[in-house]
Amino acid sequence: MLKIGEGFVGGGPNAAHINLYLGPKDGPIAGAFVAAAASPGPGHIPFQAVIKPNVPAKPVTLFVAKSVLKNAQHETMTWGPAQAGVSAGITKALLDGVLPAEAEDGWLAVAAVWVDPSANDADTVYANNKEAAYEAAKRAMTSGWPSRAALADALGSVANPFYTPKQP
Repeated sequence: MLKIGEGFVGGGPNAAHINLYLGPKDGPIAGAFVAAAASPGPGHIPFQAVIKPNVPAKPVTLFVAKSVLKNAQHETMTWGPAQAGVSAGITKALLDGVLPAEAEDGWLAVAAVWVDPSANDADTVYANNKEAAYEAAKRAMTSGWPSRAALADALGSVANPFYTPKQP
């Protein structure tokens, strides 16, 4: 049972966008988790998210940067506040009961996380990633999300931070 959620919070360079994949350690997530962790690429270094050193997020969460790391500030924003926010959001989802109790030690999570190379406010990056991770977990656990009605409504106003098509 693979669960998939998405969360987008904030605006501008400090916004957070997370694609979240969750599931039992004995399911398909295990292979993806290990393959991603063992396959870093230039500018993309998957790593285990921690609340603080020696206290990992639960369920164990692999943080995968979706943006190639550009410079020291971008690296700091990714490895610092974005990673801390993701680990806090996932762990809060577990402790709040959004995720089932068996997720604590029996599940894995992979969080694909966008951090804008021009992010410049660590506290906002942290808060947005914490909320986006929490929302992604809620959505992953919501059967039928998004609804057909939400899909139909969204087709009337397709957009993302990088492109909005001209509407007829």
